[in-house]
Amino acid sequence: MKKNSKLKILTNGIFRENPVLILLLGCCSVLAISVTVSGALGMGAAMTFVLVCSNVVISLLRKIIPDKIRIPCFIVVIATFVTLVQMVVQAFVPALYDALGIFLPLIVVNCIVLGRAEMFASKNGVLDSLLDGVGMGLGYTLVITCIAVVRELIGSGTLYGVRIIPEGYQIGIITQTPGGFFMFGAAMAVLIYCLGKKGRHFDPRIGCDGKCGNCSFNCENREDNLKLYENQAAMEAAAAADAEKEKEGNAV
Repeated sequence: MKKNSKLKILTNGIFRENPVLILLLGCCSVLAISVTVSGALGMGAAMTFVLVCSNVVISLLRKIIPDKIRIPCFIVVIATFVTLVQMVVQAFVPALYDALGIFLPLIVVNCIVLGRAEMFASKNGVLDSLLDGVGMGLGYTLVITCIAVVRELIGSGTLYGVRIIPEGYQIGIITQTPGGFFMFGAAMAVLIYCLGKKGRHFDPRIGCDGKCGNCSFNCENREDNLKLYENQAAMEAAAAADAEKEKEGNAV
């Protein structure tokens, strides 16, 4: 595979196929943990570690795992690394362990991790799977950290525990559930806007509405695909014209 293809695999999870803002996976932990920057960074690091390790192991075992029991096998692999992370965090950073709460063990069944195992790692080589895990992990970490920075700063007046805004000037609702949804929506809007500026194509001719996670259109081959679309449209128009002429001839 070419070098730029490797780079694409790495950057897909950060921008074009961001697991949180584009694919809308793993949203519960983002909304719950993004109240403080420390918690967000810890959750992001744990998620990235599990993604990378599980992707690599599943890619290595992809040819020997029976297809009928692949999901349970994936869960066992993921649970192994999640348990390892839990033990390390609980032993060395107990405050972070308490802050992450139930969402740390829930990484086992997180849609991002299971989704990448099923859709990518089980079908690709080790290096590609490793890059995919890194990209998806960084994309998740970037989103949850950016949201946490704004929520902690505006809602609590602190940044990583250090007071920045004086007492009495905070907007407390930002640290609550409505504020989480508001910031999540704002982050999604910003990313989609930026992707549109950088060449994401919202083309009505192909029914593109920007939902790349469910799109079968290959933007890399955009010109070829558009020619195909236009040729098909021309053929349909010609067929309709011939049918109309035939109808008029029969009427005469």
